[in-house]
Amino acid sequence: MTMSPSVPDNDRPPPARFAFDRWTWKEIAYLLANLPMALAGFVYTVFLIGVGAGLSVTVVGLPLLALGLQGARGLGRVERGRARGMLGVRIEEPSPMTASRRGQGFFTWLWSGLKDPVGWRTLLYSFIRLPWGVATFAVTLVGLFVLWPVLPYVARALTNADRAMVRALLSPSDELERRIAELESDRGVVVDTAAADLRRIERDLHDGAQARLVALAMGLGLAKEKLTDDPEAAARMVDEAHGEVKVALQELRDLARGIHPAVLTDRGLDAALSAIASRCTVPVTVSVHLPGRPAEAIEGIAYFTVSELLQNVSKHSRATAASVDVWRSGDRLMLQVRDDGRGGARLDGGTGMAGLAERLGAVDGLFLLDSPEGGPTTVTAELPWRDRAASGTERAAMP
Repeated sequence: MTMSPSVPDNDRPPPARFAFDRWTWKEIAYLLANLPMALAGFVYTVFLIGVGAGLSVTVVGLPLLALGLQGARGLGRVERGRARGMLGVRIEEPSPMTASRRGQGFFTWLWSGLKDPVGWRTLLYSFIRLPWGVATFAVTLVGLFVLWPVLPYVARALTNADRAMVRALLSPSDELERRIAELESDRGVVVDTAAADLRRIERDLHDGAQARLVALAMGLGLAKEKLTDDPEAAARMVDEAHGEVKVALQELRDLARGIHPAVLTDRGLDAALSAIASRCTVPVTVSVHLPGRPAEAIEGIAYFTVSELLQNVSKHSRATAASVDVWRSGDRLMLQVRDDGRGGARLDGGTGMAGLAERLGAVDGLFLLDSPEGGPTTVTAELPWRDRAASGTERAAMP
């Protein structure tokens, strides 16, 4: 789901008034700074285009122009920061060029740099800003001494034009550009989540089954030493070791279930969700209506999402009943978990809801939480549907 580059309602400046409030002074400062910023951008643009075009017949002209376009990206970043801090305009940053040319050769880099739409639009912005910067500087400076009673309204009108120019020329170029930036952020979430899961598995192995197996080995070693001198003591130690083996096996089974439960692989979501519902401290009704089984990755995410939500129901909700509903709607897999508990759950409440939202967002899913004080709590999650047969075909085609 892509954010709009327009200003959120809570970031819009208040209506202009005769009084010179904080917003008015920010807008006046922005307009006065337009002239030096526009002059610097205009000189940079004219110099870059002139030198780049003049030297284009040589081997250094085009690389120089490509590097200049990267520098123009820096100018755009400065202007977006200035508009964000002084005008309240929040524009998403365009995706960096490094993501598109990583591992590519010189000519690929050169071509990507020369056709970079972000750099060219920033140069256009810098070129047309000079006359506008001169005009806004002059009007604002005169207004401070002559038109000061209506200067707040004049400043608002002028900065609204600035806001429009920033949104039109310095925002990500199109929907694809915004989507790239969103996917790059989601990739970071996936990497962090995978690293956290590996650390958890390592910790559980080290503190649980590994420690128990070390103690078991030591116990069997002592039993071996006592086997000839004190057979009865050795037999007791072997019995204790046998009990330790059973406990270690159970811990390993629990750990394997946490990685990927066998019942999910063998019997699908209906049986797997019924199994985790039976372990919940609250009676849970499970309803799964699916025409088939989704891809393994989607099925696993759905399982662990419901598992985490039911753990929250057990620990925090004080509910007397809960329900889990799973169905397919078009190309989406829908999950809904309800409970009649005390409500008041929040994404930042320390119950893992924010982590679930990030994980679902990383695979182009959605996470919606409705939990008013006093309850009930309803969590709705969406995941993209991919058929299991298609995913198996893709794996078979991979080298």
